[in-house]
Amino acid sequence: MREAIRQRARELGFDVCGITTASPPQSAQKLHQWLAREQHGEMSYLARNAHKRTDPQQVLPGAKSVVVVGVSYHGETPEPRSETTAVQPRKTVASGVVARYARHSDYHDVLREPLKELTLFLNQLGPEGTRSLWYVDTGPILERDLAQRAGIGFVGKHTNLISRKLGNWILLGEILTTLEFEVDQPEQNRCGSCTRCITACPTAAITAPFQLDARRCISYLTIELKAAIPVDLRPPIGNRIFGCDDCLAVCPWNRFAKHGALMKAHERVDLATPELLQLLAIDDAEFKRRFAGTPLLRAKRRGLLRNVCVALGNVGDESALPALRAVAGNSEPLIAEHANWACDQIRKRVQ
Repeated sequence: MREAIRQRARELGFDVCGITTASPPQSAQKLHQWLAREQHGEMSYLARNAHKRTDPQQVLPGAKSVVVVGVSYHGETPEPRSETTAVQPRKTVASGVVARYARHSDYHDVLREPLKELTLFLNQLGPEGTRSLWYVDTGPILERDLAQRAGIGFVGKHTNLISRKLGNWILLGEILTTLEFEVDQPEQNRCGSCTRCITACPTAAITAPFQLDARRCISYLTIELKAAIPVDLRPPIGNRIFGCDDCLAVCPWNRFAKHGALMKAHERVDLATPELLQLLAIDDAEFKRRFAGTPLLRAKRRGLLRNVCVALGNVGDESALPALRAVAGNSEPLIAEHANWACDQIRKRVQ
């Protein structure tokens, strides 16, 4: 039956599939300690649902197994260069950098139908009354813990999942089910003495191996944080305007990364290095039209323009000043404050 599930998962486009039990995750205590240190920042939902994340039975009573699937988002577009200081020649077009996963259609939407189909397949394998519940990153479960236990990959020192088959470029989905299956062997940690991810982090958000302070992480700052970005963390953000891949990109396991057919069909190469001044000029309607169906909608226009202002402050030249001054008079205080900061940064550089 396990092979039948794996075969159906492959038919639906998933690159990997593993099965584990629905017992509590081993990292439950670490989650509580992380929350107690308030290193989750403004992501209050993590604390609010912590009791469910540490006990799958509170998510689906009677759950016996978890089917974990993964897809690769390793794309064909060359990795754009991230800049932390103004290195571009004067009077050139400054561009931003978007995290690799976000250069696709929203993976929540892409994985929804295949996961529904796989869930239906599981229910048909069981007797009447079988219950199964699927998630794509949104459920109150510790998916990386479950993925390691299901043999999909291992949690690296950067706290992300690493697959020996797909490298770091992997998106996960899970199905909790009341069916009981033969489980796969857990994956072992294979980081060894490597610390490339820790060294690569621009904001020192990886405070120790396997420990992340989300409040310093550029992905958190540019996506999850809705307020002003702390001033001391703005320069290291460079020209990143949505997420950050630095800790992922340096991992040596990426040499085994493969293109995944499911996400490849949804790649958006136009999102890799968008022009910053163009983004600064978009209104709400254009923002929704341009980024419809992509992860960038999560930041909302105010959040994206806040990030664009920071990027221009870091890598823009004096040609960006008129546009920044215009949005500095914006009625949205969040955008205006970051635009004024960007103007100050550019003026300091060109003096």
